[in-house]
Amino acid sequence: MDETAPLSRTGDALRAHPFAVDVGIAVLVGLATVALGGSGVEGPGDVLVSIGLVAPLAWRRTAPVPAAAVVVVVGLAQVALTSSFVAANVAVPMMVYALAAYAPRWASRAGLAFGLVGAVIASLRYFGGFYYGDASFSYGRGLFDLVITAGAIGVLVVACWAIGTVKRGRIQREAAMLERAQLLELERDQEMRLAATTERARIAREMHDVVAHSLSVVIAQADGGRYAGRADPEAAVGALEQISATGRQALADMRALLGVLREDGGQEFAPQPDVAAVPALVEDVRRSGLDIDLLVEGEPRDLPTGSQLAAYRIVQESLTNVLKHAGPASRAWVRLQWRADALELSVLDDGRGAAAAIVDAEGRDGRGQGLTGMRERAQLHGGRLEAGPRHGGGFGVHAVLPYGRRR
Repeated sequence: MDETAPLSRTGDALRAHPFAVDVGIAVLVGLATVALGGSGVEGPGDVLVSIGLVAPLAWRRTAPVPAAAVVVVVGLAQVALTSSFVAANVAVPMMVYALAAYAPRWASRAGLAFGLVGAVIASLRYFGGFYYGDASFSYGRGLFDLVITAGAIGVLVVACWAIGTVKRGRIQREAAMLERAQLLELERDQEMRLAATTERARIAREMHDVVAHSLSVVIAQADGGRYAGRADPEAAVGALEQISATGRQALADMRALLGVLREDGGQEFAPQPDVAAVPALVEDVRRSGLDIDLLVEGEPRDLPTGSQLAAYRIVQESLTNVLKHAGPASRAWVRLQWRADALELSVLDDGRGAAAAIVDAEGRDGRGQGLTGMRERAQLHGGRLEAGPRHGGGFGVHAVLPYGRRR
């Protein structure tokens, strides 16, 4: 049995409930500095100040900026109203750490500045010799005490801020690793979908070849047998036997291909996709987490089957590239414009342009097939395709597919 398992589970539970952990820390600090008669607590005012300094520690991670603001206000009130340096002031460097680790950058820097200024003010007020009602003041000893005390408190503040900054870096690295893992998982899922789509298309082509060839043979044999049957009944019987054998073979081949397709759930008899399937494709990609809009302009026109498939594949490949290269928090647009002479389609994104960075001089993507394959599809049906980085960031794919192939 793994002895570290209970510790691991405990650590996971603590990380899952940060507010409860911080409440426990605030309670422990409060017990050590207030309830158990901490140093410097001499009256009700000191107790209230101590509670005001310690209580915000319960929100040091969930709301670090408001909690730090409360500590600053209570600290100023302490300087103005009390003559005792309470032990609960330990909450100040703890809050500086929290700002450095969990708050925005500006709040982290502000926390460091307030901490250093507070070190000087506290030293002047409580340790530097400037006491109310004290007429006998030694400037030499007061200045020495001030410098030593302010320096010690300042070093503590800077140390806590530096440790918090290191913690911030660790949190950011963990977040980046988690994001990368999610992107890799998404990319893997997309590659699996593309591989499945490619395999289904291959099987569909093979099925078409099987059916077309077999039907051609059957039709030829039937026509020949019909004419031969008038003069030679045995020839007609031979033709029928050939038709029967061809039909059985075609049926066996079709069953084998359909058996493979049935392993893919509800898409076992799905036809080749066309432009009408683009909205479903967009919705599928949107469910993958990409913010994507579909714009359709004009009335749909008759488009050859091959051009329909090419349009669908261009949109599919472009959206896959967006998922793989545009980065997190990106947005994409798919635009279909039915013009008078051609279908014009565009796929744009506002990502960080990683796709553009890996396009070489020949217009190939990282695997050497994506953009080249899209251009070949467009050119095969008499169209054209352009792809490249957009002004202001992102990547764009623009294709035009004519309704009738140019010759």
